[in-house]
Amino acid sequence: MVSLKMVTFCKSTDCPSSQQLLAFQNGEVSPKERGGIETHLAACEFCASEVEFYAHYPQSEETVAKVEIPIPLYELAEALLGNKHKDFFALNKLLCDDKALKVKEWKSRKVKKLA
Repeated sequence: MVSLKMVTFCKSTDCPSSQQLLAFQNGEVSPKERGGIETHLAACEFCASEVEFYAHYPQSEETVAKVEIPIPLYELAEALLGNKHKDFFALNKLLCDDKALKVKEWKSRKVKKLA
């Protein structure tokens, strides 16, 4: 059985931004903001996990230039994250070149190993 928490484990429009959570973790928010974020963290497992991540992996002050994601990678990520991975034809189309893994071949190997 899947727990309700796992189904809703994502950021919502009510959540503080990642920048706000990072500022919270670094002690760079006002007492009023701190109180609001603490209240939110008590009810939001996703944001609480994000703050915990920042505690274990401090973020650099260095700014990083934004780059465009290559179109094939974007399409692949969109297919995987959109549960389109159940459609092996669509994934094969995205992955299909001489060096890429064929999803149907991978699936058949996995089924053979299970048998």
